[in-house]
Amino acid sequence: MLFAITSGRPPRGLSMLVEPLGVNVPMAAFNGGMIILPDMTVVDERTVPAEVAPAVTERMRELGLYVWIYRGTDWFVTDPHAPHAEREARTCQFPPEVVPDYDGLLDRAVKIVGVSDDHDLVERAETAIRKEFGTYVSAARSQPYYLDVTHPTANKGVVVERLSRYFRIPLARIATIGDQQNDALMFWLSGVSIAMGNASEEVQRQATYVTSSNEEEGFAEAIERFVLSYAPAVPVPL
Repeated sequence: MLFAITSGRPPRGLSMLVEPLGVNVPMAAFNGGMIILPDMTVVDERTVPAEVAPAVTERMRELGLYVWIYRGTDWFVTDPHAPHAEREARTCQFPPEVVPDYDGLLDRAVKIVGVSDDHDLVERAETAIRKEFGTYVSAARSQPYYLDVTHPTANKGVVVERLSRYFRIPLARIATIGDQQNDALMFWLSGVSIAMGNASEEVQRQATYVTSSNEEEGFAEAIERFVLSYAPAVPVPL
């Protein structure tokens, strides 16, 4: 059995997980915008198309979102005290680089994030960005207060497809676990999908099973009940 991680986090925000979880396969950062090895070597990068990145950034601001930029493995903000910036720095265990503006940074942006504590606003912004920029980007909420905009082939559903091809494992033999709206993109493609108990009802409805919350060892319960109990006792060739 193989265990892989896909996350909206930047690569440096995933490095802390490698040793505790014994990760030995590629990981997907930025919802698939960057594929990295456990030693943080970048093997693939898909950036937001340069021709639309400035317009996406401006539209997010017009909609009332605070915007920050991820470029390469770096994180840029114009205000270190902006909504959720300090919390994100604690979560990912590294601070952002503070810049006066984003001029010169949007040609290779891996992820553009819109932030607001008005969750309904973030949901409306997701719909607006999808409608206005169509197939040029992928837009999905990674948290109720985050709207992630990435390359059109950088989302968690595509990550599942890529891992399936890379390891030659049929989609029907892949189980996915998540708790946010953008995790539904991988739920739709995997043979078994498991929503965490802390996920919204909307996310839970799109999963095969629901486990307990992340404060009640829900991940361990999901592995024990819905993965290990059905996993074949044979190694998967690498």
